Amino acid sequence: MKVFTGFEGLPRFRRETVVAVGNFDGLHLGHRRILSRVAALSRKKGLRSLVLTFFPHPARALAGKAVPLIQTLDQRLDRFRRAGIDGVLVVPLERELFELSGAEFSERLLAEALRARAVVVGANFRFGRGRRCGAKDLADLGRVLGFAVLAVRPVVVDGQTVSSSLIRRFLARGDVVTAGGLLGEPYEIEGRVVPGHSRGRDLGFPTANLLTTSEILPPGVFLTLASVGRRSYPSLTNIGVRPTFGDNPPGVETHLLDFKGDLYGRIVRLRFVGKIRAERRFATPAALVRQVSKDLRSARAAFLDIPGRMMHVLDTFDTTHPVFLSGWCSGSTLSVPRVSDRGVEWVDFRRRSPGRA
Repeated sequence: MKVFTGFEGLPRFRRETVVAVGNFDGLHLGHRRILSRVAALSRKKGLRSLVLTFFPHPARALAGKAVPLIQTLDQRLDRFRRAGIDGVLVVPLERELFELSGAEFSERLLAEALRARAVVVGANFRFGRGRRCGAKDLADLGRVLGFAVLAVRPVVVDGQTVSSSLIRRFLARGDVVTAGGLLGEPYEIEGRVVPGHSRGRDLGFPTANLLTTSEILPPGVFLTLASVGRRSYPSLTNIGVRPTFGDNPPGVETHLLDFKGDLYGRIVRLRFVGKIRAERRFATPAALVRQVSKDLRSARAAFLDIPGRMMHVLDTFDTTHPVFLSGWCSGSTLSVPRVSDRGVEWVDFRRRSPGRA
C-alpha cells in the first residue's frame, strides 16, 4: 500500500480509481462497511482502491476543539493496509482546503487529482465550504464529472448508530468490551517501555511502564494481550494515577504473565480484552498486594477459559477476516461480532472449563 501526503507530488494514476472519503478515526464497523464496498468495486471494475482521509481531525484543525483520537495515524494506515486498500492520500487540513466549494472539491480533488470513477462515503458525509454539501449533492456532481457515488448506510448495534464519538464515550468510562465490539477488534494502544519507580517489582509484580502517544487511555484495571515483537502474552494492565502512592500523573503499566526478560526500550502493544475493576486507593501497600494477587488469579482464569481457536483470533486478528474478538459475555459464553451486509450478528462461543483439552 502506498501512502501519499498532500496533493503536491501526487502522481498521475494510470488506472482510474474507487475512492473512500472520510476522517476514519477509530476504524469501526461503519468504516469497515465502507472499505468493504471499496474493495468489492475495485475487484469488480478493475479500479485502483484509494482512501482520502484527513489529518489532524477537522474539529481540531478548524474549530480548535480538543477531540481525542481513537487511533494514531499509523494505526489507521495499518488498518487500511490490512483491508487491502491500494493507496491512501493523507491530506493535511488547511483552511484553504475547507474553503473549497462542493463543486471545486469534487472536480479538483476527486475527478482530476484522483481520477475517481466511483466514490464511496458514509450516508451522513458532509463536505464543501461550511459543510453545506451531502451525499446527494456529491452524487449530482458525480453525474456531471463522470463518477458514481455510493452512500453507505451506518451500522446500528443495539439501537445505537456506530460512530467514533460513541466509541470515545465508552472508552472514557473504561468500557473496552463495548468499544471493542463497535470497533470490530480489541481497542489497542502502544508505547515504549520506560523506567518507572519500580514499585511493582518491589511489591512482587514487576510492571512495564509505557510512554504512549495514544490519546484515549481508558481508566481501570484490565485484561490485556501484550505484544512484544512477534510474541504475545496475557497481561494485567493498570491505567490511572496509582492513588495508593500519592498524587501521580496518569500512566500505563502492565504486568506480563509468566514473562521473563528485559523490556526497557521495547515497543509494547496492548489490546484490551476486558475490565476487571476500577482503580482505587488502598489503605496500605499490603492491601494493594492482596488485591493485585486476586486480580492476577482472575486474569489467569479468564485467559485459560478462552477457547483455543478464539485465542488464535485474538492473537492474529486481521481486519479482512469476518470474525473479531469482542470480549466476554456474562455466564459461560464468549461473544464476537460477525459483520455482514445485514448488519452485525453476535455469535456466542461456549467457554471451556479450565483443564479441558
